[in-house]
Amino acid sequence: MPVYYGIDIWYLILILPALVLSVYAQFKVKSTYAKYAKVMSRRGMTANDAVSFILRNNGITDVSVQPVAGELTDHYSPKEKIIRLSEGVFGKTSVAALGIAAHEAGHTVQHYSNYGPINFRNALVPVANLGSVLAMPLILIGFVFNFSTLINLGIIFFATATLFQLVTLPVELNASSRAMKALESSGALNDEELKMTKKVLTAAALTYVAALAVSFAQLLRLILISSGRSNRRR
Repeated sequence: MPVYYGIDIWYLILILPALVLSVYAQFKVKSTYAKYAKVMSRRGMTANDAVSFILRNNGITDVSVQPVAGELTDHYSPKEKIIRLSEGVFGKTSVAALGIAAHEAGHTVQHYSNYGPINFRNALVPVANLGSVLAMPLILIGFVFNFSTLINLGIIFFATATLFQLVTLPVELNASSRAMKALESSGALNDEELKMTKKVLTAAALTYVAALAVSFAQLLRLILISSGRSNRRR
């Protein structure tokens, strides 16, 4: 590990910029959501109505919509066939609420249309969860006991979590793209409002970009540290 005067150089070069991006992304999504949650759509369609329109247009009749506590806690549960909308979205008419609700409806359409990337992401979930739990303990034990096999196994486990983040990004972008097209065809928002909604969804997408950047930076750091350790042993 390249350490100078007690400073991990790879951390400064790789991890810190990714963490800065992550903090900015969280700020951006919250501030953008807060701004456009105050802008009510002129045509008065609620987030629930927007979801119903999208589902109906795609022949989906067995998915319900329910409220869920919290802010930006919106999600679609494919096992339960429920779209859960947060307190600031459920029943609201803001351009932000319609965008977020339509995004979750987009995920629903992905599932019902057998969209390849979301199926791949779902298949990765158990492996990625296992990898995120086991990766660091294996790597730390490997370093402590000078056991390179454990280190490499830990890095492979961590790579599965990074792969999950990589697959998640296009899934989320596609859901937002579906949302924008559906809202435009529904007539729920005018051109000006659609631009506002797009800003909300773009800000949300940035959080997934940041998550991928952090995961990839950490993976690269681990590989470089392991490589440097191996080279010193030769």
